[in-house]
Amino acid sequence: MNPDDDIEKPAPTEDDAPVAEDISSDPLADLEADVLKWRELAVRTAADLDNFRKRSAREREDAIRYANQSLLEDLLPVIDNFEMGMQAAAQDKSSMIYIGMDMVRRQLNDFLAAQGVTEIPAEGKIFDPNVHEAVSHEVVPGSEDGTVLRVHRRGFMLRERLLRPATVVVAKNEGEEG
Repeated sequence: MNPDDDIEKPAPTEDDAPVAEDISSDPLADLEADVLKWRELAVRTAADLDNFRKRSAREREDAIRYANQSLLEDLLPVIDNFEMGMQAAAQDKSSMIYIGMDMVRRQLNDFLAAQGVTEIPAEGKIFDPNVHEAVSHEVVPGSEDGTVLRVHRRGFMLRERLLRPATVVVAKNEGEEG
């Protein structure tokens, strides 16, 4: 005989039954769980579709806004050469050639502005590697280190995108050689 046999064991109650059996044996609970799962999947899928639509619209707008970027990049060297011609013609500002070239320059500037192109401010500004390209450094007494002294080639932005960096000469402290 075993001493544990003398101890009365309490009768099993409904709460003692395994929970997993109740859930798996209850078809209504199974269906409700499936409904919740599919509802959650539908909500997630709808959110993904909405995000996809927004991203597609944003990409389409960007494609339209920046469609002329390549054309404008190819036009910038032509404008540079035109500006050099304007400097040469500026010796006689009363000549018809200069007056005609000045009219064309204004039209080009208006066209660029209408396309969303703006010139990057450089001369006298602090060098910014995001929009400026340094081609050399010069020691200039009285100049703050990192200040743009001269612009060799103008830089341009197409709205908030860099079209071409400004090519500049930057001031350097006298003590820094190399």
